[in-house]
Amino acid sequence: MQLTTQHFIALLPLLITCATPVVVMLGIAWKRNHSQTFMLSTIGLNLALLSIIPASKAAPLEVTQLLMIDNYSLLYMSLILVTTLACMTLCHAYLGDKAGLPGYPGNREEIYLLFLLASAGGEVLVSAQHLASLFIGLELLSIPVYGMVAYAFFNKRSLEAGIKYMVLSAVGSAFLLFGMALLYADSGSLSFISLGKSLSGSGVHGTLVQVGVGLMLIGLGFKLSMVPFHLWTPDVYEGAPAPVAAFLATASKVAVFAVLLRLYQISPAMADGWLNHLLSLIAVGSIIFGNLLALMQSNLKRLLGYSSIAHFGYLLIALIASKGMAVEAVGVYLVSYVLTSLGAFGVITLMSTPFSGRDADALYEYRGLFWRRPYLTAVLTLMMLSLAGIPLTAGFIGKFYVIATGVESELWWLIGVLILGSAIGVFYYLRVMVTLYLIEPHLRRHDAPLNWGQRTSGIMLMLVAFLAFLLGVYPQPLLDLVHHSSLALAG
Repeated sequence: MQLTTQHFIALLPLLITCATPVVVMLGIAWKRNHSQTFMLSTIGLNLALLSIIPASKAAPLEVTQLLMIDNYSLLYMSLILVTTLACMTLCHAYLGDKAGLPGYPGNREEIYLLFLLASAGGEVLVSAQHLASLFIGLELLSIPVYGMVAYAFFNKRSLEAGIKYMVLSAVGSAFLLFGMALLYADSGSLSFISLGKSLSGSGVHGTLVQVGVGLMLIGLGFKLSMVPFHLWTPDVYEGAPAPVAAFLATASKVAVFAVLLRLYQISPAMADGWLNHLLSLIAVGSIIFGNLLALMQSNLKRLLGYSSIAHFGYLLIALIASKGMAVEAVGVYLVSYVLTSLGAFGVITLMSTPFSGRDADALYEYRGLFWRRPYLTAVLTLMMLSLAGIPLTAGFIGKFYVIATGVESELWWLIGVLILGSAIGVFYYLRVMVTLYLIEPHLRRHDAPLNWGQRTSGIMLMLVAFLAFLLGVYPQPLLDLVHHSSLALAG
């Protein structure tokens, strides 16, 4: 295949994201400076974000057999870039601004390289239309996250979480790779479309196909922390530094779900009856167990971890529906979920700023927060309402679309489970909100810095909260954007 200028224009976001770590490495080699490294990384990601405008004019365009740059991939690239920018902004405050002052005692610059590499992996993943590019993108996304989770290695919990995530992620990748090998053995192709055509033409699927798809589902289910592949989630969320936990909960999962949806949509054989039944069981398990286990948590990060299991269970309903407005429903839900998760983890980050060995993630540390930090309390309250799917928040719009997709496909029992799970979820989200307004004498207090509002991360957090509210009141711009971000087929 001969590459033209149009191909390079379509690839601009990915090329700029990949060039930024090189520039950042050279900057670190020249002079170690935390703020300089942060600025270089931010400039690079902003340029990548701006390059989506010319890339959208070149789309849809197939770049080799591996990547498809279309409006769908560009939407999720934008979401990943914005999320990475937000997480790096939080990380800058979290590690501490200046060397010599209280904050992270080790080298601070390398974490930005890991963020950038993981972001590039996510961009490859959302553009993948071939099992080879899916695996390359997934590993490029996952491997930097191992280091990010264990970055606060002075903290035993962080180191433990990094090792646990690395071992279990490697096992998940092994299942995924073996599943791909079995599919290739049966169909002789790795392309999503060729795979779909080959499997559709073969009539009744053989054992190799069923086992291959099942193994791939295990690998992707681990990355999305679906039940029963969810056991790593609360421990890793709790041990990881708060900005890294935010990245893991948002950008990492968005990229994996986007490629799963593409695979499911353009390979019709993947949407076979038995697979739908299996996904339905996983969705029900994720919703019920995710919400019930979150009920018992007194640690905010673990609560959000279990909550994320339930949220991706809700999303599976739109994936199973797989027709009508399923793609739009997934897009709306993922945008609202990313905003609310960033806001919730952003509050934890600012409560833990600068780095002091452990994060302020115990629920008792938020008791009476309203009387000390009203703005932080307002943001966290709004995020909890959005996660619960209360009207006038972005989370309500996302959940409404998923329910509408389920109704359209007549998935009545799955909608019943979603409503039951949401009702359970309201209880523990309200428990967090009530805690914020309680007063208890002689309580150990863990305050955010007094000047948090002047920090870039404070401004970013207020912007996230504003968007979560605005999209709940006036969602039309988001709906239009998602509606025009349709999947393109190769050829």
